[in-house]
Amino acid sequence: MNKKDLIIAAISAFVIGLLTIPTINNLPLPEAFVALGTNNVALLLGALTMTGYVFAQILGKKISVFKQIGKFAVVGVLNTVLDFAVLNILISTTGISEGLYAVMFAGIAFITAVINSYYWNKYWTFDSSSRAGKQFIQFFVVSLVGFGLNIGVFSLIVDFIGSGGATWANIGKLAGTIVTLTWNFLGYKFIVFKPRKA
Repeated sequence: MNKKDLIIAAISAFVIGLLTIPTINNLPLPEAFVALGTNNVALLLGALTMTGYVFAQILGKKISVFKQIGKFAVVGVLNTVLDFAVLNILISTTGISEGLYAVMFAGIAFITAVINSYYWNKYWTFDSSSRAGKQFIQFFVVSLVGFGLNIGVFSLIVDFIGSGGATWANIGKLAGTIVTLTWNFLGYKFIVFKPRKA
């Protein structure tokens, strides 16, 4: 395993744990999470991220694409918690959680996560040396399509397949996330960060 990548993944896992705290503090949590405590939930998420990364690197010894998938997963978790953290910090500092301002907050959080995602994926996951301009636009478009897929799958499951409630909302979110992760990985690998021909 590459020592530099392992250190980057460990630092990312620590930051992931820290970034979960604003979201955890801003949400009414089930009793099981409250009993664990905010810091322990944050540590657990960071540890799970690191465990997943190490597992992907071990698989990568047999099937090399798993090394990239492991990095992509770490970046994906980092971007997700950053997205939620920015949103929840804005909500908790303003007290606004609905209406036009809440939509603006969600937009600010999404754009922050996309910019973060671009740099992490460019320089770490896909190790691309291409110039940013056109590449960032492609990245943003792929990310927007992924966002649309996420919302579309979520809506399909919640509004047309499920019977409502938190359980169906979480099933829809999970399914949307799986579809989005697949789309984003393939789009970033084969469209945005594809190796240049020599």
